[in-house]
Amino acid sequence: MRQGRIGSVELLASGAVERHASGRLTIATPGPGFTDFTGAVAEFVRGSGIRDGLVTVFCRHTSASLTIQENADPDVQADLMTALDGFAPRGAHYVHGSEGPDDMPAHIRTLVTDSALSIPLVEGRLALGTWQGIYLIEHRDRPHRREIVMSVIGA
Repeated sequence: MRQGRIGSVELLASGAVERHASGRLTIATPGPGFTDFTGAVAEFVRGSGIRDGLVTVFCRHTSASLTIQENADPDVQADLMTALDGFAPRGAHYVHGSEGPDDMPAHIRTLVTDSALSIPLVEGRLALGTWQGIYLIEHRDRPHRREIVMSVIGA
């Protein structure tokens, strides 16, 4: 088996954890799809005064989820929604259906995505790649209000 070449580790920051901040954000979704809230996370980090550390973003729901994904081409989001629809289709004969036909597929989609994300902070900025954004994915058919909890630690 071929393996890639691993480079040396570049130390970006080192020191004691000096600060902590936490916050809450509500996102009103329009229904199924992606909502980019990278800017809100960056604003929270700026307000914390922490320059180097780690921010954790957590979704308090079981029928919506989080992801870091392509932020330049909206076709990527359309294709991802199509893939999730194929993976956990509405109308399949699920046992759990008391909350509507879109509920169990939403739980399955959340199972294969994320409820929490951790993003490093370097020199006061989210250490995301050029084409990366932070998204809430709404898996239900109707609009919902989703609560996100954020926590940042560092110096």
